[in-house]
Amino acid sequence: MVHIELNRVVGNFGFEAKDANGHIVKLDTTEANGGNNFGASPMQTMLMALGGCSAIDVVSILNKQRQTVVDFNIKIDAEREQGKEPALWKYVKINFFLKGEIDYDKAYRACQLSMEKYCSVGATLMLAGCKIDWELQISE
Repeated sequence: MVHIELNRVVGNFGFEAKDANGHIVKLDTTEANGGNNFGASPMQTMLMALGGCSAIDVVSILNKQRQTVVDFNIKIDAEREQGKEPALWKYVKINFFLKGEIDYDKAYRACQLSMEKYCSVGATLMLAGCKIDWELQISE
């Protein structure tokens, strides 16, 4: 079982979430909604979790294939449903940027496996009806 604690630390909506290992994530809402810009919104952290989940998958797969990943960045753009409560993510675009001595086909397959098989965050979003697209770019 996973254990998370949230404590309000700033204004009305500024929270720190802490896991059992002491890792802290700062959460808040926008100033327009009464927040203080203390941290990311809970919905933004979901996209961060998607990126982190997939990045771990991709690096793990490429390491097993003896590919040399020198640098790795992900950029995510997303849109939420409009005029609905709750407003779920309806579309996510992930751009993978890998650098190193990496075979394109192996990297493509690693990203594909992450998105279609291994990434639990992505699977959760897709089960909620979100469409996820992705692209891969490699440089040496």
